[in-house]
Amino acid sequence: MRILFSRGSGTARSAAALAGNRFQCGRKQRERVVVIMGATGTGKSKLSIDIATKFQGEVVNADKIQVYRGLDITTNKMPIEERRGVPHHLLGELDPAAGELPPAGFRSLARGAVERIAARGKIPVVAGGSNSYIHAMMVDRYDERENPFAADYAARHRLRCRSCLLWVDVEAEVLAEHLDRRVDDMVGMGMVEELERYFAGEQPPPEERHPGLGKAIGVPELREYFRIRTAAAYEEAVAAIKKNTRRLAVEQVRKIVRLGEMGWPMQRVDATPVVDARLAGRGREAEAMAWERHVLGPSLRAVEQFLQEESKRQRPLSPF
Repeated sequence: MRILFSRGSGTARSAAALAGNRFQCGRKQRERVVVIMGATGTGKSKLSIDIATKFQGEVVNADKIQVYRGLDITTNKMPIEERRGVPHHLLGELDPAAGELPPAGFRSLARGAVERIAARGKIPVVAGGSNSYIHAMMVDRYDERENPFAADYAARHRLRCRSCLLWVDVEAEVLAEHLDRRVDDMVGMGMVEELERYFAGEQPPPEERHPGLGKAIGVPELREYFRIRTAAAYEEAVAAIKKNTRRLAVEQVRKIVRLGEMGWPMQRVDATPVVDARLAGRGREAEAMAWERHVLGPSLRAVEQFLQEESKRQRPLSPF
């Protein structure tokens, strides 16, 4: 598959050279950013950590539910022990009682995070499934009155960061089965108990006191169960969580395709073999091999090529 990159200025030539590199945001130079998109459950968080580890990067979360503190199981935040020491920004940092963070607000916060990461000579790795956030952050001009994902939206804004865009994708039927199993795993990890404590908190209801976090899948679906506590209500709630998670994945893919139609240069990496190995129970070794071959390998090559191309752009011309 041909790899396309958006236009922009340079980074260091190799991972080792990045440590001494300083990025400036201005007319002559813009930050270099790796952006990882994809539907929920495709492995974006894992890939962001792998890339950040390889290229001395730091991760910026672009999930509109995970930006808030609380409900770590329900919102499927990456546990600290699995982050391998990679710094994460905008992950569980915001007070959910402060109100819902709109795309324009994320644009400002993410820009600050990217600039601070770049100033330390690191590579910002943006990862998340909220494509409205990613769009707001990446375009040079943002108008909150516009809906870039509408069918009749025709504007094409330039990307304001030099960027390597990766789309982690999984075939729809395979992903749907994986997401159903993931909900079962989350329930087994204590999702229902976590939400029970959440609903037992202060009044008013979660959706009113936490307008952003209260929209997490699981919060509205389990409300009725906690009221009547019957087996039928429980089964209905879990089924609704699975259904709405699958719907979310379909909508996320639709928006990514829409960004591609608007000219965003991205490379698709197919994580279907990884999920297939997991669903078939082939073991961790088989899953790791599939990840290395189909997701991590192509992604690392894409980022390496991006950095090399950027290094050539930045290299001063010889006077001779």
